[in-house]
Amino acid sequence: MDTPRDFDRRRLLTLGAGAAIAGGAAWPSLARAQTSGGFTAVSPPYVTVETTHGVLRGGHSRGAIAFKGVPYAGSPAGVGRFKAPRPLASWTGVRDALKLAAPSIQAPDGYYGEQEPAPSEDCLTLNIWTPAVGDGKRRPVMVYSHGGGFRSGSGSSPTQDGARLAAEYDVVVVASNHRLGLLGYLYLGELAGEAYASSGNQGMLDIVAAHAWVRANIAAFGGDPNNVMAFGESGGGQKTAALMAMPAARGLFHKASIQSGPFLRALPRDRATETARKVLKALDIAPSQAHRLAEVPAATLLALQLGDKAAGKPPIGDFAPVVDGTYLPQHPFDPGPAAFAADIPLIIGTNQDEATFFLMDEPAAFSMDDATLTARVRRELGPRADAVLAAFRASRPTATPSELFVAIRTAGMERDSILTAERKVGQGGAPVYMYRYAYQSDRPIRGTDWTLRAGHATEIGIMFDNVDVPGLQGSKPDRVEVARHMSEMWTTFARTGHPGARGQPAWPAYTPERRATMIIDTTCAVQDDPRPLERAAMTP
Repeated sequence: MDTPRDFDRRRLLTLGAGAAIAGGAAWPSLARAQTSGGFTAVSPPYVTVETTHGVLRGGHSRGAIAFKGVPYAGSPAGVGRFKAPRPLASWTGVRDALKLAAPSIQAPDGYYGEQEPAPSEDCLTLNIWTPAVGDGKRRPVMVYSHGGGFRSGSGSSPTQDGARLAAEYDVVVVASNHRLGLLGYLYLGELAGEAYASSGNQGMLDIVAAHAWVRANIAAFGGDPNNVMAFGESGGGQKTAALMAMPAARGLFHKASIQSGPFLRALPRDRATETARKVLKALDIAPSQAHRLAEVPAATLLALQLGDKAAGKPPIGDFAPVVDGTYLPQHPFDPGPAAFAADIPLIIGTNQDEATFFLMDEPAAFSMDDATLTARVRRELGPRADAVLAAFRASRPTATPSELFVAIRTAGMERDSILTAERKVGQGGAPVYMYRYAYQSDRPIRGTDWTLRAGHATEIGIMFDNVDVPGLQGSKPDRVEVARHMSEMWTTFARTGHPGARGQPAWPAYTPERRATMIIDTTCAVQDDPRPLERAAMTP
């Protein structure tokens, strides 16, 4: 797979989904999840917990105890920009952790928290959900990185609220906010000297700092610091993949799950440096004067990142983790995973109809005729197009042209997930478990006669068992059944390193010979090498 490029949705998954999402392909227009009702509000009776930096006050939420807006590092604003996160200052007295804190600076339609403050540079906070505190138990800990590529999102969406998992499965759930976009991944290491040696990966170093905070403090919240799972969906899956290649994260987590977010290759230094040159030139700042970046308004930096389509100004560059030789010494999974990741069990997989989500703002994609399909795939895949079309038509003889297009667009993400699994298995270490999420959401796609089906991100609310919260999973009554299966599989994996759910088939480890894949639906099933013609056609 090539390094990330052309991060627009037209090329999603034909280059490899990891590349497209890494660059922050815009999420389709979705209604903001903020509500006045407060699905996830924190209420009395309040409880306090003493951390390494001071006492926190939390409260009850949806059957669990929640602590929200908990700082895990100092503010990165000002002189902390483009550098590793600064230490957290201690406080005196009792600090309230009852409300969400601000997400990272990003486009105004990029985050979906409930009653969430506006984005801010001072965003290095996390949310914690636990069944109980002070009872002496040591529960599995699940640390979630949110989606939205490396440019958008927050750890506070109602569909990824951790209260249900904590209350139903006796686990501790944590979700962090961290720097995104230009503020999270501008690489100045080759232009501005040693002071910016950690730039290019400061957003990932934030996540490492969140994990370090968990290791130091989670026992006070009823968690086991020696049984931690890192997981995430979409961009959160990519962040998890990047963590698996970062020496600073070694030992901070012991299991991992990459959902719809394979990330084979990060940005090379030369491309990241070229973007940094453009940023400095646009701001009229010489590399030797990089310290002046601390004074630039955050809104100006965001405007550079986003560009202005109406004014003919494209986004200034790609922002994603950088293979800098130190903090991220290698690509996450190309040519293979880091040696120290060998003992980390991994769940990895995709959704059956990933591409419906990314095509939501393109209604014509859902009413294609065969000639349009052929022309479109030839334009996107070039010389490989006819062979790919032939394979998918043979594999799906009754599919409509639009169904074939969705399947081909989806297959790139599955291909990269399979490559990730095979390379991880090749280490000869901990097992890998492959899945395909197949539950069909009934959420309509505006302007079409389609629903999202098993589209990208439709499994988030299901996996968190938040079927009572409106979301992409839709509103069919049987969503309760698939949520019961998937949430138990993930929490069982967090507890034991082997995913499973009562009443469902045993989930065998993945091998290139058998290619056992758990199909997750209202009734789950194991399939060996599902759709082999399509896999072979998409294999590099």
